[in-house]
Amino acid sequence: MKLLFLTPYPIQRAPSQRFRFEHFFKFMEEMDLTYDFSSFLSEKAWGIAYQRGNFVNKGFYVIGGYLSRIKMLFTLGKYDFIFIHRELTPFGPPVFEWLITRVFKKKVIYDFDDAIWMADQNHENILWKTLKWRSKVASICKWSWKVSVGNEYLGDFARKYCDDVVLVPTIVDTSIHTPPIHQKHPIPVIGWTGSHSTLFYLDTILPALTLLQERFEFEFLVIANKNPNLPLKHFRFLAWKKETEIEDLSLMDIGVMPLEDTEWSKGKCGFKLIQYLSLGVPAVASPVGVNNEIIQEDFNGYFAQTTEDWVSRLSTLLQDHQKRKTLGNNGRLLIEQKYSVNSQKQTFFNLFNDQP
Repeated sequence: MKLLFLTPYPIQRAPSQRFRFEHFFKFMEEMDLTYDFSSFLSEKAWGIAYQRGNFVNKGFYVIGGYLSRIKMLFTLGKYDFIFIHRELTPFGPPVFEWLITRVFKKKVIYDFDDAIWMADQNHENILWKTLKWRSKVASICKWSWKVSVGNEYLGDFARKYCDDVVLVPTIVDTSIHTPPIHQKHPIPVIGWTGSHSTLFYLDTILPALTLLQERFEFEFLVIANKNPNLPLKHFRFLAWKKETEIEDLSLMDIGVMPLEDTEWSKGKCGFKLIQYLSLGVPAVASPVGVNNEIIQEDFNGYFAQTTEDWVSRLSTLLQDHQKRKTLGNNGRLLIEQKYSVNSQKQTFFNLFNDQP
């Protein structure tokens, strides 16, 4: 049986791909499957995609992406299943998805891990809204044989259009994401990881961190692709690197995941929490969306909504090393049971089972 994976980004580049399905590629031969992989962005295009400027080169790369999708259509005959992650093209209506499902009659598994049918920012201008054509998500769900989603909120949306919706959570490889063996840090480290587009969530907890630094000695660590330069006494920034991401995350004693209580946030799949807990790091998080399923109060972490909540929960963990260790160990156990490659391997490969 042969599969074709169609993605926005090159292989082993984007977290949404690496931690949703690329983990499983190493099992293909074992499962008697072969596969090909085709991304819209080339490696060169990925290298400049999020840089400022370079508009001419970016334009050529986008054209190249569309040409590669046209070329792909002529290869569809040799594949039994087509796996589409998020979208085939970044702009315009879902023409290629329509052709694959309606003209070439291929069985499509459509996968997404965010509420991509809505805008991820307020006050989106009309031009950008038109270009993104977010109504295509519903159409692709309707045309797909199966839909794979990262949480139940996304699943509720997909079930309006597709009868076969499967929950496949974002996962980590627990043979690689392992708790570090190290001594206690001189002062505890509270940490957050994310991208430039989610840095604004830190504004939610900055007042609490400011209050806490008057009572406790701690370092606040941010791992991202942009430095937020937070006005804290002990602030540290590490530029995110794939090669050192686990090592860098292991510097944390406490992980945080603040979110706004919005429809967009409910589509998040809790990946920060999954990363923290996989390394035995207890977490404090906003009780929004899938966070409510991952965090179990006073078992592997805590919830916080108000500034007072954040101060209280973080104070508890800052003062008690043994509590941090116990909650972290419990969190690791949860990841092994529900959010690991081994726990989700069969669910993923069942996506390609056409037997009832």
